[in-house]
Amino acid sequence: MGVIFVGIGGAIGAMLRYAVGLIPYKGTFPIVTLVINILGAFFIGFFTGIAINKHMSDNMILFLKTGLCGGFSTFAAFSLEAYNMFSDGNHMLAVVYSVLSVVLCITGAWLGILAGKAVVKG
Repeated sequence: MGVIFVGIGGAIGAMLRYAVGLIPYKGTFPIVTLVINILGAFFIGFFTGIAINKHMSDNMILFLKTGLCGGFSTFAAFSLEAYNMFSDGNHMLAVVYSVLSVVLCITGAWLGILAGKAVVKG
């Protein structure tokens, strides 16, 4: 049943992400993506705070955090995980996780682009 709640939330989050991405902006700095990631991080934190302080069903948590926020911005999940490590006192682990996430994900994107170009060239 949880898969359905994640799927519905993810679909809504992805549509919201797309809609916000349609905001016209012509600069070179990706401000719209930055705003989306900040909003996603805020809302996953907000929903976590509600879930901690009030009873919220597991399905609602899956819908809001994994589905809606995950579909809107996967950076939100990364942000919450890093925050949890910091708040649990695992500062070094949080720093390593944060640096590795940024560096390896950018590297992954670069390698994916190279692989995609190689496939197209045939």
